[in-house]
Amino acid sequence: MAEVIDLGEFGDGFRVDPHPVYARLRERGPVHRVLLPGWQSEVWLVVGHEEARAALADQRLAKDGAKIGLKSLEEEMIGKNLLATDPPQHTRLRGLIARAFTMRRVEGLRPRIQQITDELLDAVLPRGHADLVESLAYPLPLTVICELLGVPEMDRVEFRRMSTEAIAPTGPGSEVAAFTGLGAYFTDLIEDKRCAGPTGDLLSDLIRTTAEDGDRLSPDELRGMAFILLIAGHETTVNLITSGVHALLTHPDQLAALRADMTLLDGAVEEMLRHEGPVETATFRYAAEPLEIAGSHIEKGEAVMVGLTAANRDAARYAAPDTFDIRRDTRGHLAFGHGLHYCLGAPLARLEARTALRSLLERAPGLALDGPPGEWMPGVLIRGMRSLPVRW
Repeated sequence: MAEVIDLGEFGDGFRVDPHPVYARLRERGPVHRVLLPGWQSEVWLVVGHEEARAALADQRLAKDGAKIGLKSLEEEMIGKNLLATDPPQHTRLRGLIARAFTMRRVEGLRPRIQQITDELLDAVLPRGHADLVESLAYPLPLTVICELLGVPEMDRVEFRRMSTEAIAPTGPGSEVAAFTGLGAYFTDLIEDKRCAGPTGDLLSDLIRTTAEDGDRLSPDELRGMAFILLIAGHETTVNLITSGVHALLTHPDQLAALRADMTLLDGAVEEMLRHEGPVETATFRYAAEPLEIAGSHIEKGEAVMVGLTAANRDAARYAAPDTFDIRRDTRGHLAFGHGLHYCLGAPLARLEARTALRSLLERAPGLALDGPPGEWMPGVLIRGMRSLPVRW
């Protein structure tokens, strides 16, 4: 019987900086039986890079909990989404959304992303200091994804509150309330768009997208798709921008190198993703049959979490993995996942992060920290800080 490691015993330090804990786990092996902070049930946690990459592509590890008789809270309140389906359903859903969410559409957003960034910086730069999260990192991706999907501007403050509570609940019952509210919101929004006719936004297009065989998204699938696009489309990018700026400001040699040569920007963003990516662990997978990962026997029905943050600092894959080095060869990092569930929005996240970082560094030459970062988000899904005071 595998030893169970209670991650809650590491206290608040694990939330602030989980990397030493993951390093100790990797030293003992690539796969562990753990108890997550605040959870009652045990799960398997994969912390080795090679094993994590293999697990992400292993179709014996199902994303659809229904295969073992489970139904998630978000599925009950909102509907099926790409992260909770397996082939052939996942293939069908991804194919339908790929018709509307194309690379050309993402690239067409470049001028608007730059415009939003410039407007946000115009508003805040005269003040000389700000919370980076509130002033840039949050409003940029939230505005972009809401405009892309066609979410009315008046709804965005409430939507932000519900989405943040859904992925990082702050109290008992708050997660259920957030999912209930989001489900009701998406139902009304989709119905409004259905009645309004084509409006050119992504959600309107998804409502009307039809495959060659006449297949379309059902109301539940539309709700699930809207949920995953809106949540994943901004929450992760917020933390990529915030953690990326924090890494630069706490590594002045790397900041100076980037300022001296902005051709390093693309590599810098990839190192930000590897060093402190916005998703700490991938969402649950379930053993659809008995299997082994690195010698650990996993029974059918057991839950498996793939540690993206842990895998990205595996010394077996990256030399000096805790060192932030914007010139590093980051190929193979797992910040956006791997395999069938590789993040559909990765090109958009990269575009937003590059635009925000370039503009900020060019327009705020004296950029520096203005105090300690705010509270790190609870849980092991999203890795990010709630605020980052900066000055220039």
